[in-house]
Amino acid sequence: MERKVLIVNSGSSTLKFKLFLMPTEEVIAQGMVDRLGLDQSTFTMTYHGHQYQSQQNIPTHAAAVELLVNQLEKQQVINTITDLSGVGHRVVSGGPYFQDSTVIEATNLQQLDKLNEFAPLHNPAELKGIEAFAQMLPDVPQVAVFDTTFYQNLPRVNQVYSIPLEYEKKYGARHYGAHGTSHNYVSHEAARFLQQDYQKLKIISMHIGSGVSITAIQDGQAIDTSMGFTPISGVTMSSRAGDIDISLVAFLMEKLHLTNIQDMIQILNNESGLKGLSGISPDMRDLIAVKDTNPRAKLAIDVFINRIVKYVGSYLAEMNGADVFIFTAGVGENNAAIRKAILQNFAYLGVHVDDQANEQGSGERIITTSDSAITALMVPTNEELVIAREFMRLVP
Repeated sequence: MERKVLIVNSGSSTLKFKLFLMPTEEVIAQGMVDRLGLDQSTFTMTYHGHQYQSQQNIPTHAAAVELLVNQLEKQQVINTITDLSGVGHRVVSGGPYFQDSTVIEATNLQQLDKLNEFAPLHNPAELKGIEAFAQMLPDVPQVAVFDTTFYQNLPRVNQVYSIPLEYEKKYGARHYGAHGTSHNYVSHEAARFLQQDYQKLKIISMHIGSGVSITAIQDGQAIDTSMGFTPISGVTMSSRAGDIDISLVAFLMEKLHLTNIQDMIQILNNESGLKGLSGISPDMRDLIAVKDTNPRAKLAIDVFINRIVKYVGSYLAEMNGADVFIFTAGVGENNAAIRKAILQNFAYLGVHVDDQANEQGSGERIITTSDSAITALMVPTNEELVIAREFMRLVP
């Protein structure tokens, strides 16, 4: 039986969606609400080869959900609300409460509310989206799919921080990771594309977008990942600092006359990374455009590449080599120069870039030469499809 499943990714100022026809996995509509809660909010939807766009006041997630459902009906993507079989949500952190995707019910909705401190930039907005759909479509089942699920079986040495161990049990202070839904999809897709046994591959997956994470996958399991307790840690990102000496946080708070730690966290999340280093922009495209004339832009790009290479190198050591490198997400999928700059650091291992495939190809493809010791691929991510499949698994 065909089912229409709406997949939603709620952000603080955006609400992105895809409507799937399952089980054929056909995308019948997709789009987003942008500038949610800000001036000049926009709603865009592509469906059946058409595009609808409007600009209006969309002050809340509830208003965004109401607009989305109404436009699905008005544009005749669905006949009535009852055509929707369910809604699937991307949720960054399941914290210590959720080890797997879950059907959202009144009982566990309260637990979802407790997750905000584990991903303060993401989970609060995702919860607002869930609550908005629950209010408008109370009889439609909802499923939450957590980025952290992919990392539930990390080796114990990679789960814990070197702090008093009782903090893990008392407060949930441990390594959770993020982007797991993306790494899960692209790693399985790479194995399928290469016609290799997923359980036998050593994979290093690089999700390089506004947020950046590197994940090591061995014998079918994620064994390490760069993001930690929250998505702020790991490599340099668009506006996030990545790894930083904790004493520097205290030092800077004193120098900046900050008394609230959240003010410092805000700087590390929103004013750092490429944005802080360059003083120009968090967008890699903006920095590349001026890197030859702006030393700070060049430095930001160099640091960005350097931090990724360091993590990849550590995972090569941890797994005693790798069979596959994967590039995905905005920069990873669309920036050939960044991909090449990263891969060139592993020429000593026999990694050779195929310039034509890297620069001129489209879609999923191998971007290293046939004699390369490690096969590198560009694999477009599809987190929404993973969530749709999880919905079908949990709501048969």
